[in-house]
Amino acid sequence: MSERSKRSAAGAGLTRWQLLHEMGLPSQWRLREQPAVRRAREEALAMPAAIAHRSEETVARAPVAMVHERPSVPAAAPAADREQQIASLDWDQLRQSVADCRACGLCQARRQAVLGVGDVRADWLFIGEGPGAEEDARGEPFVGPAGKLLDAMLAAIDLRRGEDVYIANAVKCRPPGNRTPETAEMALCAPYLRRQIALIQPRLIVLLGRAAAHAVLGDVGSLASQRGKTFAFEAVGSSNAAATIPVVVSYHPAYLLRTLQDKSKAWEDLCRARALMRVAKAAASLPA
Repeated sequence: MSERSKRSAAGAGLTRWQLLHEMGLPSQWRLREQPAVRRAREEALAMPAAIAHRSEETVARAPVAMVHERPSVPAAAPAADREQQIASLDWDQLRQSVADCRACGLCQARRQAVLGVGDVRADWLFIGEGPGAEEDARGEPFVGPAGKLLDAMLAAIDLRRGEDVYIANAVKCRPPGNRTPETAEMALCAPYLRRQIALIQPRLIVLLGRAAAHAVLGDVGSLASQRGKTFAFEAVGSSNAAATIPVVVSYHPAYLLRTLQDKSKAWEDLCRARALMRVAKAAASLPA
């Protein structure tokens, strides 16, 4: 076990076996990850060149219209001046803007807006759908049982909340009754999420649940059809240069708590994401 893994497990008070057990996986999954990782590694080795050449065979691109203009929901599209204003905010300004936001009806019943939490220079960005009751009360995404499971999932791949990891949601206010955010609500919150991505500049994005996938990639099919693919998100940073970020889709921890048999699939997704990250870091270390 690596030093980072030991620290992660120690911080959670769990051994590696206990972390896998927390995810509902038997200890032999440490070996069963090999086929999934092998497939991911083979695809990942081609990933930098595939992105550079826009290869549709290896990378299923996010629809550019959904990333930038979202014409499929014109009635809910933010005004151009609001988009431009949010795109220029720093972290303190962004936090205040989210706290003051009244763009949609979700603000009416919230206790507080939940921007996100973690390392603002993280390589890993995890995106869920929206705050629940506990998140709304505490002002932090992924707390309670779903948050505990997410922490175990992170620790299983040598990650820890707040250390090279940032966690955000598609919408920043709690939907009533913890319902799934509506398309128009996600569209109005999209400039905030895009600004977070631009400020963080992660090496990899992991989308947790169909709502998160819809918010970032557009309506590209069911979650089951999105798993196992590598999408590409084009983010414009402060230098106005477009950065292409690999995107992986997996299940939301709250769903996994209700559907235990899919925890093994989520583990495959994590192993695949870890393989993609290793290749992304290796590619970044090569001379230009």
